[in-house]
Order: sequence, then structure tokens, then C-alpha cells
Amino acid sequence: MRLLFIGDIVGKPGRDIVCQVVRPLIEAESLDLVIANAENAAGGSGLTPAIYRELVAAGVDGITLGDHVYRRREIYSVLESQRNIVRPGNLPDEAVGPRWAMVETRAGVTVAFACFLGRLFMNPIDSPWRAADAVIAQMPSDVKVRFVDFHAEATSEMQQMGRYLDGRVSAVLGTHTHVPTADECIFPGGTAFQCDVGMTGPHDSIIGRRVDRVLESTLTAHPVPFDVATGDVRLNGTIVDIDEETGLATGIQRLMVDERRAKELAG
Repeated sequence: MRLLFIGDIVGKPGRDIVCQVVRPLIEAESLDLVIANAENAAGGSGLTPAIYRELVAAGVDGITLGDHVYRRREIYSVLESQRNIVRPGNLPDEAVGPRWAMVETRAGVTVAFACFLGRLFMNPIDSPWRAADAVIAQMPSDVKVRFVDFHAEATSEMQQMGRYLDGRVSAVLGTHTHVPTADECIFPGGTAFQCDVGMTGPHDSIIGRRVDRVLESTLTAHPVPFDVATGDVRLNGTIVDIDEETGLATGIQRLMVDERRAKELAG
């Protein structure tokens, strides 16, 4: 089976390209499942019920979140009622939403997925290692295909998670930095890995935000709103080929769809 993981969707530009190309990509790349990180989909921070429905209608099968999971309180109702969206698994027990979820591919294969937050250069949080152990232990043993989104800042910590889970999950792919890394590989135990799959949104920006706004804030210390940029919109993600019987990865490749390619795919 082929799984596409779409990196951090940023604002309306990111949502627009997802809605434009996901269904054509499913056909062009023979994709069986699409999972996306959508924690920045609403104005660059958070997710709303309407945007959740928009992404699902566009062909996204599963949604992961990150440190901005609760930036929009209205998402609570989705987290409480829907079965294809997860909050970070190392948040406190009292946090709203499931730690892991299961979705089915177009061929009926069940896939379990989860996400966790890193701790280096991030806000204080429970151990992602212990949380990953607990979550994986809860997944049914007969569900072989398992995916983890590790939402972290430091590449060293991302690599630690990939190595820690090698052989226990099909893929560990990173998000949060919004910058794609060129380190995609399959570890010895059969787990596909990449530090960060990158950002889906405007790349004529500073990680999705208007350059002038960010520079003004940096140079003057003025409280400037970091508005979402609009130019050079791209979809960044990674495709993982997985053996359905063993749950181990057999291939991994980066994917980048720019505006020109998006128009070609949309016909």
C-alpha cells in the first residue's frame, strides 16, 4: 500500500492546494491513504470544524495535530466526535481528543496512526517515548500498518524517535519546522523515516508567514501580527510504500507539488 503524509497545512493557501491536488494525486500516485498535519490550517494556527470538513471532503483520510491543537476551542467538538483525527499522545490524560485512531485504506486495510510532541526547544510536555510505548501497546496486534507523526523542533530528537520506534511502526515522519529534510530512509528494522516532511502553504515567506511582518518584529521588537503569506504555494509531503502483511516499509520518497504542477494535476 502507498501512504501519503502531507506536512503542516498553513492557512488558506495551504488548504487551497490540498483541495486542488489531493484527489488527482490519489490517482496519479496510486495512493491508498492520505494523512495530513492540519494544526496550522486555520489562519496559520489551529483547526476549526469547518476546515476539518473541508480537508476530509478534499480526500484527506486522517488528520494529526501539534502544539497548536487547541488554539481554536471550537475544534473540541470534532476531537470528541470524529474517529479520524488525533491530538498529540503525550498531552495530559485530561486533554480533549483521542491519542490514536484507525482509518481504512481504499482497499479496506486498517491503518492506526498517532502523533506526539517533542520536548527539545518546545513547551514542557510529558515524555513522548513513554507515551509512544503506551499508545502502540493499545493498538490492535492485527493492525500491522502503523504511522507516527512526530511534531518536534530538533532533528536529533526526531531521529531518536525514529530509531526508538524502528521495527514497531511502519513510518515515523516529522512535522513542525516547516522545512523539508533530505534524510528520508528506511531504518534496519523496517521503519520509514524523515525528520520533517515540510510545509504545505506559501513558500515565499518565513515558514508560512509574511516576510515583512516577521522581519519587522525581529528588528524592532514591536508586536506585529504574523499574517499568513500568499506567494509560491506548494504541497510538501512524503509517500511511504508499506507491506500490508508485515507493516514494514519498502520505500519512501519526498513529494513536492508547486503551483505549476498543481495546475497540471487539476487538469
